[in-house]
Amino acid sequence: MPIRYLTARLAHQIDEELMSSAGAFSLDQLMELAGLSCAQALAKVYKRDTHKNVLVCCGPGNQGGDGLVAARHLAMFGYEPIVYMPKLGSKDIYMRLRKQCDNMEITTLPPDVSALESALSNSHVILDAIFGFSFKGPVRPPFDEVIKLIQASDKPIVSIDIPSGWDVEKGPSMEGPLILPDVLVSLTAPKEGARNFRGRHFLGGRFVPKALEKKFELNLPEYPSADQVMELMPQNEPQVFNRSKT
Repeated sequence: MPIRYLTARLAHQIDEELMSSAGAFSLDQLMELAGLSCAQALAKVYKRDTHKNVLVCCGPGNQGGDGLVAARHLAMFGYEPIVYMPKLGSKDIYMRLRKQCDNMEITTLPPDVSALESALSNSHVILDAIFGFSFKGPVRPPFDEVIKLIQASDKPIVSIDIPSGWDVEKGPSMEGPLILPDVLVSLTAPKEGARNFRGRHFLGGRFVPKALEKKFELNLPEYPSADQVMELMPQNEPQVFNRSKT
């Protein structure tokens, strides 16, 4: 059976069940596992010797929280991440994740665009953690200019769960700015919009209980060894979208 691709509604259902009394996970746990898997995927594709400087671009929601966790783990792996947040998250968990990055002496840039432009020139790879599967367009300021700058940088991009600017079910739109990444790390299970992705595609978030996997008929593949991510083979990914960076 092929792996199941999730609609926005189904992705929300699975998250709610994971954090219900039945699933017994906390948001902190899920973010930690998601961020770790994203850091590991980036490290598999972009080795520290050649891509040490990682610009982690975080939105103000849970997707940004995953990015902050990934930044901390990348620092543990020996990379030199820098965090850029166009808009700061206000939730307690976000504040704690920012503090954890501070404790790792990870630089956080000011939110102005000039700081982003300077960081882009010195970065080897970008981790896109701006928008998640709850995103509904259009992309508004300040994120529109941020996404345009990231995409125009011609640096390798790794996106978390769904590339920023994409519709979670319809995929990339011809209207408005969006990220066209080289690598995608789908969390829990791929989203419907990722059917259009052309690039290296990883599955991350090795935390789905067997009972929940069966209930939602996710048909998840087996992760190799102790890895937190696994690469999805090209035959699972319909090749229908031109992702050339123009």
